[in-house]
Amino acid sequence: MSEDIRLVTIGRIFRRRWRLLIIVAVLGALVGYGASLLFPPSYTTSTSVLLAGQWEERELLTQAEIAASSAVVDRAAATLGWTGVSGSELRDRVSATATDGNIIQISGTADTPERAQRLSDQVARQFVTFAARIAGDGSAPDAAAGPEALRQKVLQTDRRITDLANAADPGKTVEGVQARTDLEKLRAALQDAVKKLEANPATNKAGLVVMGPAARPTGEAPPTRAQLIAAGALLFLLLAVIGHLAAARVNRRPRTEAEIAAALGSVLLGTVDVPGEHPAHRPEGRGPRARIRRLLGVDTRWDVPAPRMSGDEAGRRLRYRRVCARLRDQLPLPRRLLLVVPDGDEIARRAAEQLVAEAGSDPVLRVVGVSVDRPMVPDRGAESGALVVLSAGSWSAGELTGIAEACADGRQEVVGIVVAGPVRARPARPVGEPPQHARQAIAVGGDAGGGAV
Repeated sequence: MSEDIRLVTIGRIFRRRWRLLIIVAVLGALVGYGASLLFPPSYTTSTSVLLAGQWEERELLTQAEIAASSAVVDRAAATLGWTGVSGSELRDRVSATATDGNIIQISGTADTPERAQRLSDQVARQFVTFAARIAGDGSAPDAAAGPEALRQKVLQTDRRITDLANAADPGKTVEGVQARTDLEKLRAALQDAVKKLEANPATNKAGLVVMGPAARPTGEAPPTRAQLIAAGALLFLLLAVIGHLAAARVNRRPRTEAEIAAALGSVLLGTVDVPGEHPAHRPEGRGPRARIRRLLGVDTRWDVPAPRMSGDEAGRRLRYRRVCARLRDQLPLPRRLLLVVPDGDEIARRAAEQLVAEAGSDPVLRVVGVSVDRPMVPDRGAESGALVVLSAGSWSAGELTGIAEACADGRQEVVGIVVAGPVRARPARPVGEPPQHARQAIAVGGDAGGGAV
């Protein structure tokens, strides 16, 4: 198919292959259902941990990594004590993200809503405990390492400096004055250090707070069973449409009169029109395969364009008469021919019957159906040759060559080719109404007559 892929092409596939597409979609839905049985349902819930104070974005990302780290998840796994579930398996089910407002959102996934809720809550608690131990906010045994303990030590040192300054001999000796000066410098340095410590934002960060327990999930985590079924149906439907387009792309069936004549090794005697909406290629088999093909709607070609609008009956019959006239001019007396029609080509069969009716007794035409799978043509008797009648785009070049070879085996020379095409008949005019061209002629004549004096 050389035409571009357009919406009309897609619409033609759905219009002429809708039965097959529905069955393919149902098959894809069954595959999606089978996939949902292999993957058990899972449930996901989350809990939020607030990090009070001033935090930079990099610090929040670091805290999120800590929340999903093995150090935290392994402790949660040990606390939960689920049989057959290790910390490494839980690490694949736990995730943590930093959101706006200094909040770390911890999500847990499990096979039941209750387990998902417990997993999220336990990981959040273990994260708060682990982060507090790292920050040294007093949970460690050595409380002096905290900022408040450091302030107390600074105050004690300041009082000790005051005592030493008072104990020194003020103003009496040079050494006493020097000692008091050094002590005052030390006091100023300590006070400056305390001010810097209080002004540091990192020291003003309060502890981590879990903002309530995780909500128990009410629905499955994606992909759910319904999503897998819908995805399977949509995927199979898309593959079926792509397969149709690819098959039409690689189709090499002759469509033009010149290609058909070259495949049969003969000349074209004319083209005829067959009115009606009948498909151009409908095999008439009676076996189970034929019934299945007919049920699925694949017994007709989908890539054949819609029939064009036909002229009147007189114009169609004139085409048949011209073909018969060419036969009379070309054949010697007596004029007897075989009309070779491929089996299943309904358009060609109807065209052959019309040729027989128009030819009458000169020439004498006999219609013979030929199977394209194993073509067989009767041996030559009183006939002067064979006339092949077929529709365009229905048969491959190999099938047409096989028909030509079958004619040669029966010593029937292919004297010509007639290509039949389906057309749509125009609606019948009411009785007594003249044709369109006649109405126009009357209108033009009336205007001309009215203008003459």
